[in-house]
Amino acid sequence: MKPVKICTLAIFALIFFNLNAVFAEKPAPTKVYSLGEVVVLGNATGEKVNTTYEINADDIAQKNIQSLDQALELLPGLDISKGSKGTPRVNVRGLRSRHTIILLNGIPLNSTWDQQFDPHLIPVENISKIKVSYGTHSVLYGQGGLAGVINIVTKQGTSGLHGDATAQMDERGNHYSRANLSGGKDRINFFAGASQNHQKGYLLSDSYDSNTYEDGGLRDNSDDKKVNFFGNMGFEVNKQLELGLTMGHGSGEFGTPGSTKDNSDPFGKNPKYDRVDDYETFSSQLSVDYDPAGLLSFRGWIFVNTQEQDDARYDDEDYDSMVRKNSYLDKTKTDIQGGTLQTNFDFDTAGSLAVSASAQEDKYTTDLDIVERNNNPAVNYYNEYETQLYSTAIEYRISPVNKLDLVAGFSSHWYEKEVGSDDDDISYMVGTSYDATDSTTLRASYARKIRFPSIRQLYDSNSGVSTLKPEKADNYEAGINQRLPWDMEIDLLVFFSDVQNYIEKDDNTNLFANNDEYEFKGVEIRIDKSILGKGRIGASYTWLDAKDKSDGTLKDELQYRPEHKFVLDASYRFGFGMTISADYMYISKQYLYNSTYDQGEISEYQIVNLKIEQNVYKENLSLFIGADNLFDEDYEESYGYPQPGRSAFAGLTVRFQ
Repeated sequence: MKPVKICTLAIFALIFFNLNAVFAEKPAPTKVYSLGEVVVLGNATGEKVNTTYEINADDIAQKNIQSLDQALELLPGLDISKGSKGTPRVNVRGLRSRHTIILLNGIPLNSTWDQQFDPHLIPVENISKIKVSYGTHSVLYGQGGLAGVINIVTKQGTSGLHGDATAQMDERGNHYSRANLSGGKDRINFFAGASQNHQKGYLLSDSYDSNTYEDGGLRDNSDDKKVNFFGNMGFEVNKQLELGLTMGHGSGEFGTPGSTKDNSDPFGKNPKYDRVDDYETFSSQLSVDYDPAGLLSFRGWIFVNTQEQDDARYDDEDYDSMVRKNSYLDKTKTDIQGGTLQTNFDFDTAGSLAVSASAQEDKYTTDLDIVERNNNPAVNYYNEYETQLYSTAIEYRISPVNKLDLVAGFSSHWYEKEVGSDDDDISYMVGTSYDATDSTTLRASYARKIRFPSIRQLYDSNSGVSTLKPEKADNYEAGINQRLPWDMEIDLLVFFSDVQNYIEKDDNTNLFANNDEYEFKGVEIRIDKSILGKGRIGASYTWLDAKDKSDGTLKDELQYRPEHKFVLDASYRFGFGMTISADYMYISKQYLYNSTYDQGEISEYQIVNLKIEQNVYKENLSLFIGADNLFDEDYEESYGYPQPGRSAFAGLTVRFQ
């Protein structure tokens, strides 16, 4: 690390540890949406046995966070990277984003096509908290979460009328704004949020070496335009019955920057000229919670989620013609609809039991016009695909003796397909936590998770195989949480995942195939310290070992799984209304392979972000400045795809309540 970076980080640490001020908190104008949780527990039993991290609205506000991927990037065990598709991928403990369930108040957001998700399309102005549960999570979440679950819970209005608005601009004139309005009276509450993001593109580092495909400065085809709206309303019919309605809409367009290498490079691929010319999303959910006095309570919700998107591949960097072979326009639509019903039994000292049943229908439509010969008219291919998924689950939680918690769950899943045999399989988990002392908690858990193949893996015209088997994972985790003097806390855990039938493309056949066995193991350490009740400083380290254990494999380390990740994160609120937030991230030991299985390595990189905010009129008006990638690091997350250099920004926030 360069000396200037070490000195800067040391100065940050001294400020955060030693300054003393007085700051009085005001009640929050919003709270967590009461119907947004999938796993509702009368106590913390179910959350104590496995690793779960939460990011709240205050954490988001302290940084320059505009979308979900930016909110998640500092968490232990998570790697967020952009590759050839230009979409941030959230990889958890070495597993891919398709192995992570993503939910918004229980609404599934994973694509029906490939079961992945685009976190940069998910805005943050409506988020109250993000709960990330790792591989031994509750069976109530259903199938698919070999890596974990990300549940986004939105805000809920409180009594009165409240609002805030933020506007900012960076050095390139890219502008971003968001606004919230919320309130409540008697038994009714509401929340509404909107955001607009207009990015001309991002600047590359001044250290970037230009070449034939990228001359530096503004990154080619990196523009991004998004508009989002969200709202929810809650109604307490009486003390036992609560109803909720949520609706969200998004639209926009964005470029996907191409490779800066070509086939002449041992690890390069020829650039492609792709864009998302238009997209539109809509989701809605109706929820009910009935909790009469006594043994039983009920929760349920129905939902719909759709996305229409125009994916285009152009002839060249002008992005204005489609006459060369393999250029195309693909108009796609994904539809998800379904529902869940949960019944909870509260046996008091004998524990609690949750029983769940869910049904989900996934549809995918593609209307593809593709040029098959140079300068010939495009050929149209239209296809519709549909699958149905049904699940039941039961989970029991009990504290048989003081300081000991036990959890066990079992679930069954049925997958109905249009072509090929239907599939069915089971998942289960067990976990325990024990408060060894008032300051020491031990935990251990095991889960068997399964994931059915996606529509793309089954039916894609070029690479799909309808006979693929479900993926299966045996996930193990053990950890210790130690509360220390001086408001410090340390969490240490080890994890191991053995995945059978892992689905990836075969480089020789270009077809999806089940791989015998992939193995993921690692260590995560996290230390947090509160600073005089007005700030915090934290550090985390992740070590990951990701191996292909299949018979006859030509690769050992799996590609694009960083072995080391180190994070420093700090914030402090001064008595005169200034808040400083800074973070540092270091990534290293990330391998890749070419078509002949030669191994390469992505260069290590380190990123520092800084934001300073000052209240100028009580809590009603604040100004902020900052910089992402403060030291203008030139780095790549995938080979041939340079990432943004330094970006300075400034803005203001107005609040009323």
